Formats: sequence, structure tokens, C-alpha cells
Amino acid sequence: MRDRELADLPADVAVSQPELLAKGYCDYQRYRLTLTGTDGATHTQTRDILLAGKVVAVLPIDLVRDEIVLIRQFRLTAYLANGRGDMIEAVAGRVEAGESLLEAARRECTEEIAVAPTVLVELFSYLTTPGLTDEEVTVFLAAVDASRVPERAGAAAEGEQIKTFRVSIDAALAGLSAGKMRNGPLSIALQWLALNRNRIGELLGAR
Repeated sequence: MRDRELADLPADVAVSQPELLAKGYCDYQRYRLTLTGTDGATHTQTRDILLAGKVVAVLPIDLVRDEIVLIRQFRLTAYLANGRGDMIEAVAGRVEAGESLLEAARRECTEEIAVAPTVLVELFSYLTTPGLTDEEVTVFLAAVDASRVPERAGAAAEGEQIKTFRVSIDAALAGLSAGKMRNGPLSIALQWLALNRNRIGELLGAR
């Protein structure tokens, strides 16, 4: 019955110390492991992993104006994948050393849309692509005043070139349905919003 539980579970596995394959923006490491398989036997495997760590993504919403604040910036990987590198995204970024998820979400909002949220609510976490990286994204819902968002933002020290824009919630959900936005955190956050739109006022403490 344990295997039928709808939850990720601890595994019976022994993992070696990592071997550094390459060092860059993220370390690329090789692990050797011994895993007890579904057949009860032990199996040895070698896996190469990109260490990306914890990430936060934020969906900033203005309930007064019924708007979402989104950003647009260039991503080389998207350009290489399909030629569409000028991506629409949610606010997102890596959690810095010694920083809590909540602190990182507040900082990223302030950096990327130049407005600090008045309320932040943690929603859920997910692994982006666990066959390749340990990157785990935690999604937050944020209450913001969209009227204070400038047209351009981003952390100058990080070389960010970010264009901000405001759209209605209906327009954002229509864009999701059209399948023209491929940013993972944004797509997943908007899917959550489509399922929980009637709850966002309660979650953000709207009166």
C-alpha cells in the first residue's frame, strides 16, 4: 500500500560523494548510487546532475484592478530551443545563501517589478526536471499595487534587462490557453490561478 500513496516517498538508496565534472554558474556533478528497485534487487547507476538549488517564483496580482504583473526578458536557452528567446515570465529567481524562501520572493519582486508586495502567500513547490537537475521552485502569490510598476526594471548589478507589463487576469488566462507562453513557472502558476481564482481574495486577505 505504501507504493500506492499519492506522495513522493523516501527511497532505499546509497549515494556516493559527488565528482565535479564542470564548474560554472551551476556545478555539474556525477553521482554513483545503489538503489533497491521495484523488483527488490539492488541496482547500480551513474547520474550526472546540474546543481541549481532552490528557486522562488511569484505571481503578483492587483485585486483592485483585477490585473497581473508579468515581465519579459531574453533567455538564450529558449532562443536555442525554438527561436523565441524574448519570453514572457513570472517574477522568479534563485534563493541566496542564508535567505528564506519568503525573503527571496520579496526581494525578487522588488528587483524585477520595482514594487514590494504587501502580502506574500506560499502556494506549492515542484521540481522542474528531476532527471537533470535538483532545481526546486516554490511558487508564491503576491498582492501588489500595479499602478506603481514602472515599464522597465531589473537588478542592474546582475545585468537584467526586464520589461514589465500589466494584463487583466482574463487576458493572462487566455494567453495560457493559447499556448504561446512557455515559461514553466508562469504556466504552472497560471494553471493554479485558473483552478483557484475564487480564492485569491481570501488568500491575500482582501476585505
